Amino acid sequence: MLYHLLFPLHKTFIAFNVFRYVTFRTAGAILTALLVSFILGPYLIRKLEELQVGQAIRDDGPQSHFKKAGTPTMGGVLILLAVFLSTLLWANLQNRFVWLVLFATAWMGLIGFIDDYLKVIRKSSKGLAARYKFGWEILLGLLVGGYLYLYPVDAFTTKLAIPFFKRVMPDLGWFYILFVMLVIVGTSNAVNLTDGLDGLAIGPFIMAAATYTVLAYIAGHAAAAKYLQVLFVKGASELTVFCGAMVGASLGFLWFNAYPAQVFMGDVGSLSLGAALGTVAVLIKNELLLLIVGGIFVIETISVILQVSSFKATGRRVFRMAPIHHHYELNGLAEPKIIVRFWIISFILALISLTTLKLR
Repeated sequence: MLYHLLFPLHKTFIAFNVFRYVTFRTAGAILTALLVSFILGPYLIRKLEELQVGQAIRDDGPQSHFKKAGTPTMGGVLILLAVFLSTLLWANLQNRFVWLVLFATAWMGLIGFIDDYLKVIRKSSKGLAARYKFGWEILLGLLVGGYLYLYPVDAFTTKLAIPFFKRVMPDLGWFYILFVMLVIVGTSNAVNLTDGLDGLAIGPFIMAAATYTVLAYIAGHAAAAKYLQVLFVKGASELTVFCGAMVGASLGFLWFNAYPAQVFMGDVGSLSLGAALGTVAVLIKNELLLLIVGGIFVIETISVILQVSSFKATGRRVFRMAPIHHHYELNGLAEPKIIVRFWIISFILALISLTTLKLR
């Protein structure tokens, strides 16, 4: 909005020329999202407490978690408000990539909101039935993939970039639609599974979002993309503003979600953030890099898959409890130590991801 209101004035006042630069508007989006989170956070937490929107605790989980019972959840609403307000304020709203990623984020946020509502307000232990939950998630992935396949923008391709290899780019053709669905649904649920300790999911997400802020800028910058030999996607640089908004909103949420948490994000936050990250990865043609930069989310997901598969096949568990962060808790590792160590691993993985820009 500010871009459309103020940039045209640069012909009269040269100072307004700064609004043409994505880097300037990204910084503005980060600070705006952070400010919105700080301002609305205390109010939202009070309202959630008044409405008794409290977190339920699993009976078979670590005993230390019982003191968290009743802590306000659905705090992801705060993240979404900050992301949407700052993106709409600072992004070029004529860019359809911006609207596509906002659409995907809102869609998955609504699914998460309904799931949280059923579990917390309606006291339904299962929440939204899995067949409906995954059905709507799959539909979103197919819609995004189908849109990109049928209405590609200039320089957008169905080729798949392989990290560390600059000339290996298989063309997925129509299978690209299914691939996009797998990326969005997989990333969304991976972040959701990781959200089990105070600040555990939001910390790695901040590092992943910050990494994709850099990658989005490069993918949409013709000269930088050519120099680094990555796929150039016209218009993708505007997603830098959206990624910046996610970084600012997530930092603001972490202020309240850090141990001991005053609020949890709930499915409305984790599902929407995962969908946003997955959609950005698809749009800037760095889908497979999610496996590295989001390594923590991958590990958490694999631990659940191994646990369920092993129990169904042999009746035995691989871990004391899944996702794997609960396994470490039951083994006596303090919650803050698990969280910080997972953050450190995420930071290392983010650095490794950025090195792929040169190591090709």
